[in-house]
Amino acid sequence: MVDRVYKSDLERLRKTLYTLRAGFIETRPSTDWVKLRVDPLLNHLNHLTNLIRYAESSRPRGVVPMLHADLVYFRRNVKRLEAVLASERKRSRRTGHMR
Repeated sequence: MVDRVYKSDLERLRKTLYTLRAGFIETRPSTDWVKLRVDPLLNHLNHLTNLIRYAESSRPRGVVPMLHADLVYFRRNVKRLEAVLASERKRSRRTGHMR
């Protein structure tokens, strides 16, 4: 059985990714982080959510360790994207490129 904490983490990560998506669109960085990282992570997260529903109904073995690895992967990517966005916002304020 997939722990409720994992499910809530996935939902929290989804909300954070949408917030990051909006932030990158607002700052208009030179690198398109939305297409490069945010959208692929959201797609992966949606796919993972569907797999969790399947796992709960069929109870395959070994799902929880794999889910934990995915959560670590998402957390690291989100943390790094937050740092990149903060840097882009500073750059945008200095150069006056924010909307």
